[in-house]
Order: sequence, then structure tokens, then C-alpha cells
Amino acid sequence: MESAAPKTMPRPRKQSLNDVRAVIPDTCYEKSSTKGWLALAQGAVLYVVPLVLLALTTQWWAIPLLWLAVGLAIAGLFVLGHDASHGALFNSSRANRIVALTCMAPSAHVEAAWNLGHNRIHHGYTTRQGFDFVWHPTTVEEYAEFSMLKRLRHRFEWSFLGSGAYYLRVVWWEKMWRFAAAGKNRKAIRRDKFGLGVVLLLAIAVPVVVGALQSGVVGAIWLPIKLIVVPFLIFVQVIGWTVYVHHVSPDIRWWTRRGWSQFSGQMESTTILHMPRLINRLWFYNIVVHIPHHVDARIPFHQLPRAAAAIEDKYSDTVKVDRFSLVDYARATRSCKLYDFDAGRWLPYAAATS
Repeated sequence: MESAAPKTMPRPRKQSLNDVRAVIPDTCYEKSSTKGWLALAQGAVLYVVPLVLLALTTQWWAIPLLWLAVGLAIAGLFVLGHDASHGALFNSSRANRIVALTCMAPSAHVEAAWNLGHNRIHHGYTTRQGFDFVWHPTTVEEYAEFSMLKRLRHRFEWSFLGSGAYYLRVVWWEKMWRFAAAGKNRKAIRRDKFGLGVVLLLAIAVPVVVGALQSGVVGAIWLPIKLIVVPFLIFVQVIGWTVYVHHVSPDIRWWTRRGWSQFSGQMESTTILHMPRLINRLWFYNIVVHIPHHVDARIPFHQLPRAAAAIEDKYSDTVKVDRFSLVDYARATRSCKLYDFDAGRWLPYAAATS
């Protein structure tokens, strides 16, 4: 009788994400309907008021300021919808679903597709090579195979001004609107695409008609651009930048498939950023306190700072804490162009020609 072949022993687990979750106080998981609804009311006011003012004003100097205000408000609503999509805003799954659909509508995000791409793939495989599609780095070998046009696109999207263009193409278009899921997700995504598509058509039709009645063809073109297109593009730039600073920096590592672990992806490959309190309170809702959000997406936004403090106290040698700086962002966009997954380091474009 032949002896059974020896089983391959699994590699010993040195660090576990469950160990990190264990240091987070139970109170950090407590949702507050009051805080949730107040945040939604704030987000709605910050969106509706400047949007109405934008519709009414003809002062050239006021329009760019109102564009910025509406774009930031769309970002704020999106963050709240993002939390609801994670089930982190309210105890009711139905309430979370309705809020996610509503708050993501101004940013034209398909909630079911976002749930699959962001909640399951990005959070499930953060910074893992070949899995996480959000700001996935390009290797030297891959860049060498690019056409001239593709290289120019890469250089712009990974530049100081290109984060919005990257987000619009890769995340919003390719991984959401263009994406056709297989299996059980297909029906839900198609349903949400259809529903949101109807809402967007109506939202565009109203300013087109009003603009046409006011100023003819010029008004029919200008008013939807003024009220919808430009604020949306500002939102895209804001959210693209936000996602970039979460996962791209000279000291943020991406991992090979075999070298990746949940601990490394969620603890070592994102950050806790401090930004001006008023800006965070009005529009960002602690989303830049990103490590605890990746450790456990069930933590509501108002509990993230407390969860971050508990994690930082226990894992101070691992957690990256910094204050947001345009200088640091510019430094990252200069040095983080290509990536060597084996060495675990970012490279400049010059590495492709050396």
C-alpha cells in the first residue's frame, strides 16, 4: 500500500486583519441615524443651494465659484452614498440602498456596478497585482509595449492634473458604465443602469428645454453644460485626486499576487490623512481617514477617527499618518509613474528607457 503524499503546509500567518479588527472598540461600529440624516441634510443643502444660484446667476465671476461649490457638494453626497453602499450609514439595509442610489445619482454612478467593483474587488484585493483595478500601476515591460498614443495618455493621467481623466476613463466608464458583469450581478447592474439612465435623461432634458425657451439653440446647449456637465467634471477631478492619494505615494506599496495578504493590502497600502477640519466636515466626511475604512468598511464615517486612533496605538510602526499637502501630491505625481512589483518600488519613466 502506497503511503499518502505529505500535505503541503500553509505558510505561517504572521499578521492577520482580524487581529487589527480586534483592537477596534465595539462602539466604533455603532451607527447613528441622527448623524446619518444630519449629514444627508447638510449634503443636500450644500448641493441644492449653489445649484439654484448657478441656475439663476448670469454674473461671469460667480459662475466658476458656484461650479466649484456644486462639484464639491456632488463629491460630498457621493461619499455618503459610498458609505451607504457599504452598509455603514444606517442599520437598515433598505435605507442604505435608497440613500446609496439617491446620493450617487448626481455623480452618475451605477450603484450595483459600484458595489461589485469597489466594495468587493477594490476592498477585497486592495493593491494586489492583477486584481485591484483602481490606480493599478503599469510595469516597465508593459509600458514598453504601449503605442505612442497610449504612452501619452498614461503620462497625462498619471500627472498632477490627470487624476480626474484617469478616474473618468478607468473607474467611471470602463468599470461601471461599460462593464457587463457575468452571472447574478448582471441583472442588478442592468436594472440600476436603466433607472439611473432615465433619471439622467430627465435631468438633462429640463435645462435643455428651459435653455431653449430662454435663448434658443445657444441656451439649449449652454444651460445643461452650466448646470450638469461642468460640476460633474469638477467632481470627477476631486474624486480622482482623492482615490489617488489613498493608494499612490512613494511609500505606498503594491504587491505581487503571491506576496499580497489582506493585512498588507489594507494596512500597509493606504493612509490616514489629516486635512483642514472645515473642508473635511463639509465635504469629505472622514473618507481620508482611510486605513480603518479598509480594515472594516462597516465602520460609519463619524467613528473612523476613533477607530484610527485605536489602530494607530497598536500598530504605530505600520500605519502611515500624514497631513495632506499639495507638495507631497506633486512629489508623488512626479515619482510614481511605473512600478516594479518584485522590488516593491515606484519608478520614473526613465526606467523604461534605461
